[in-house]
Order: sequence, then structure tokens, then C-alpha cells
Amino acid sequence: MTITKDHIGGLIFLSFSLAYGYYANQIALIPGDEFQPFHARTLPNFLAVLGSVLALLQLLTATKSRHSTLSLAGYDFWLMSKLLLLMVAFSLALKWVGFLVSTALFLAGGYWLLGERRPKVILLASVPFAISFWFLLTQMLDIYLAPGQLFRLAQGG
Repeated sequence: MTITKDHIGGLIFLSFSLAYGYYANQIALIPGDEFQPFHARTLPNFLAVLGSVLALLQLLTATKSRHSTLSLAGYDFWLMSKLLLLMVAFSLALKWVGFLVSTALFLAGGYWLLGERRPKVILLASVPFAISFWFLLTQMLDIYLAPGQLFRLAQGG
């Protein structure tokens, strides 16, 4: 049997979906919520099942030609490492500068790492998206996003 990129991708996605489904069932419910049609586990369970079905479809319909076997040539692992470090920096920055600033800086840094060097393009691609996403989360969905420790310290709190 020939294992191709499609098979490996499908197996990874299936593993992720099954693990996600397992942990989705660990979500605590408010007493009495288990009898409701929609609760905290509903959407995660749906996503886990959908991901598993799509992964199985990927495995069943994967090409079996030897031309699509796994080859790591041509991948830029150095760039991938820098992007992963940027993600870690983003997660650390969230606590200190808050969602809005850290998201804009993360997107700007990602664009710069991917090769965009024009400051105007970087700013116009990152800042409006960060503001729009912040607005959607805080104003439309009423999700509280902490402003960050530095802003609290600056305000004297």
C-alpha cells in the first residue's frame, strides 16, 4: 500500500478531530443543561463529528499514485519556525498589551515574515482586521477581552 500526502493529512485531521471530540465531552455543563437541545458541548461535538467525517472522506478518496508520495523538499522550515515563535510571542503579548494591540502586531509581523515590506500595506492589512475582529467579539458577541496589564498599570489600577 502506498501512503501519500493525502493519506497522512487525512490521518492527522482524523486524529485531531477524535481528540477534539474527546475533550469536547469533558466540558462541564450547568446542572440541567444536559437536557437542553443546545448547550456548551453541542457545537464542539458537531465540529468533531464533521471533522471526522471529512477526514474519513479524505482517506477514502485519496489518490494512490506514487507521484504524490511524501517529500519534504521545498518546504521552508526556518520560516515555519519563525511563524511559530511569532505565535508564542502573540500569546505572551495578549496578557500585557491586550487583544487589539497584540493581534495587530501579530498580523503585521506575520505579513512581514511572509515577505511584505511596504508599511502602508502591512498597516492596512492588519489594523482594520484587528479592529473589526475586536469589534465583532466585544460589541456584537458581548465577549469581554481584557485590555492588558500595561493599560491597567498606566491607569493606576
